[in-house]
Amino acid sequence: MPEVRLVGPNGEQVGIVSIHDALKLAQEADLDLVEVAATARPPVCKLMDYGKFKYESAMKAREARKNQAHTIIKEIKLRPKIDPHDYETKKGHVVRFLKAGDKVKVTIMFRGREQSRPELGFRLLQKLAEDVSELGFVESQPKQDGRNMIMVIGPHKKKAEARAEKAAAKAQRESAERSDQES
Repeated sequence: MPEVRLVGPNGEQVGIVSIHDALKLAQEADLDLVEVAATARPPVCKLMDYGKFKYESAMKAREARKNQAHTIIKEIKLRPKIDPHDYETKKGHVVRFLKAGDKVKVTIMFRGREQSRPELGFRLLQKLAEDVSELGFVESQPKQDGRNMIMVIGPHKKKAEARAEKAAAKAQRESAERSDQES
């Protein structure tokens, strides 16, 4: 393009100038001429230190990644003919994972003749979903995958909320312990 809309190093509008003048201004100021909006007519260019700009944008991206919560999928495996006590134990694990804000993948493994009775696994998954409905919701319905039946349960609260609640409860416990020790 023969002309560009130039923006100064402090964000001030210089105006529409020829590309040669813009390059000359950049060289005089010991800065780089960076195209900011290529689709605009005429294209928008800014005088800036490109190395500093790259560094700052990388730092912003790193900060954004640090604040981002990572969703983790925990997996629980069951059998269709599970003992009631074992079921309660596994359900306790699912409850713990959901309270921590993690997704839970529940897998029912069928062996031998159990494969001819997938409704047993389906009923078991439905029962588990009902038992933990106050903590999570069924994200993907039970589906047969070869010898296994799989269902994913997602938490109602996000990972960051679960962490904040856990930290608040810990701080409350510590303050209660301190007040007990003082008295």
